[in-house]
Amino acid sequence: MSAQREMKEKNPWHTPATIIITVIGVIAIVALVTVAVLQNRPLPQKYKYGIVLDAGSSHTALYIYEWPAEKDNNTGRVAQTHSCKVKGPGISSYASAPWNAGQSLRDCMQEAKERIPEKRHQETPLYLGATAGMRLLDMENISASARVFQAVEETLQKSPFSFQGAKILSGQEEGAFGWVTVNYLDDRLKQGLETTGALDLGGASTQISFVSDSYDGSESPNNAVTFRLYGNDYNLYTHSFLCYGKDQALRKTLAQQTQSGPGTIFDPCFHPGYNETKNYSTLYDSPCVSHRKHQGAPATFTHAGKGNFLQCKEVVKNVFNFTHCKYSQCSFNGIFQPVLQGQFGAFSAYYFVMNFLNLTDTSMPLEDVIEKLKVYCAIPWDQIKRQHPNVKLKYLAEYCFSGTYILTLLTEGYNFTSENYSNIKFIKKIKGSDAGWTLGYMLNLTNMIPAEAPDSPLLPHAGYVSIITIIAILLIVLFILSLRPLWPSCSKQPQII
Repeated sequence: MSAQREMKEKNPWHTPATIIITVIGVIAIVALVTVAVLQNRPLPQKYKYGIVLDAGSSHTALYIYEWPAEKDNNTGRVAQTHSCKVKGPGISSYASAPWNAGQSLRDCMQEAKERIPEKRHQETPLYLGATAGMRLLDMENISASARVFQAVEETLQKSPFSFQGAKILSGQEEGAFGWVTVNYLDDRLKQGLETTGALDLGGASTQISFVSDSYDGSESPNNAVTFRLYGNDYNLYTHSFLCYGKDQALRKTLAQQTQSGPGTIFDPCFHPGYNETKNYSTLYDSPCVSHRKHQGAPATFTHAGKGNFLQCKEVVKNVFNFTHCKYSQCSFNGIFQPVLQGQFGAFSAYYFVMNFLNLTDTSMPLEDVIEKLKVYCAIPWDQIKRQHPNVKLKYLAEYCFSGTYILTLLTEGYNFTSENYSNIKFIKKIKGSDAGWTLGYMLNLTNMIPAEAPDSPLLPHAGYVSIITIIAILLIVLFILSLRPLWPSCSKQPQII
């Protein structure tokens, strides 16, 4: 017994201090690894939301956006999760009954309440931006415009969301935010890639926006917008043409053809056999054409089609002014435009019209596009109606005009040619989100596009855990090696006979 007691006393592993140090060391290392893993484990994803109402000239649409709550304005991607088209016309059409403008939004607002988690309602920002339709109403009758906005705001203030106000966007804002949306969704801003220009065509206005290396803003500074996004500076050229959306451009061509107040016009932009009686006063019920209304004209006129693309193009060209330019180069109506540069995304009415006409493939030579449109416009109206029984007749009747107008605007107006027409891409959505100004508008108002490049962790999660584990193992080895002086005494254990 005395020999065993002596052996234990001489064995350093059996000293209380050594045992305590070893246990503490092991516990510390296990704790280190555990904390590192728990600290870096992926957390259940939480989301924040934003709502933007696009109050356009022909209709209003609601868009819901979502982004990771933990990455507000760093690397979290904002994505569209839902859209709702408001029933009825645009809010500018409710000038005589403004209360109905607010009521028209209720169904889509109810959808938003159901789509966004209730606990997020109060913190979800809600914006309404009105574009060219309300710009025209504001020009024509500012008090009527104010009443429409009042009705809209009263409805939106009653929602559970954080209403941030309603405003009329300037044409420059609409163009710039559309450019931001297209490039944000394509990750071009974050990656520092060459940006894509934006071509937007609505009912009452059209916008063009693109970055030009040759444009520093000194020539026509009103068209210049400077952004600093993700650590890069962008000198953006942008211009909006009010009254040159496809609906107002159609009014312009009809006003031009009815200038002398004839009872019947034979319109080359409508199909042969098309024949409708239209109200003369309604045609001129817009600031874009009201100054051209012929005095003493009949109450109605007959609108007949003859389906001739080349003649239609000449009619369309007459709504543009190409005769005056005080700058080095212009688009039309004396407006400065630098040389086109890079790729362009064409959305809104550009896409919907060209998609209907099956002309969205811009790898097709421009000459072939023109030939296809010539053939389409010449098809008799009765045949067109039989081929498309589910399309509303008003829209169906206008596709020949709209297609001709788009080609004329792009080539004669914005100076696209056979060589660079393929640089245009007709787009509806990018990665599930609608192309348009609404996303760029929300990103700007919520400061969710970093001006500087986003921070990123030194190591990915898996790499960080691996390094911590290696360090922990190394600590164990070092701890064992530190006890090396004790090894000889441990090996010289007494022999018990």
